[in-house]
Amino acid sequence: MAILAVFELPGMTQATYEQIQEQVTGGRGLGGRPADWPVPGLISHTAAPTANGWFVADVWESEEAFQQFGEILMPVLREVGAADVPPKIYPVFNLVTP
Repeated sequence: MAILAVFELPGMTQATYEQIQEQVTGGRGLGGRPADWPVPGLISHTAAPTANGWFVADVWESEEAFQQFGEILMPVLREVGAADVPPKIYPVFNLVTP
């Protein structure tokens, strides 16, 4: 079952987000295609600035795929000093893609 993972990261800047993406994608920039990501299973990724930080919403094919990604992401977040805020996980009921 697909899941939605929502991160709300207070204090994060666009520069920090870009640094994280570079590390997570192995130098492939912002990861414009799911194939750029280090584990299979990403359906969509959206990121945006907020009034006090950064917002990220990912849809993954399964919670297992997201957990594999988390094993790569979490050390990177710690390394850049991101707030230690766990993502909120929701089961996807409806997903519309092109």
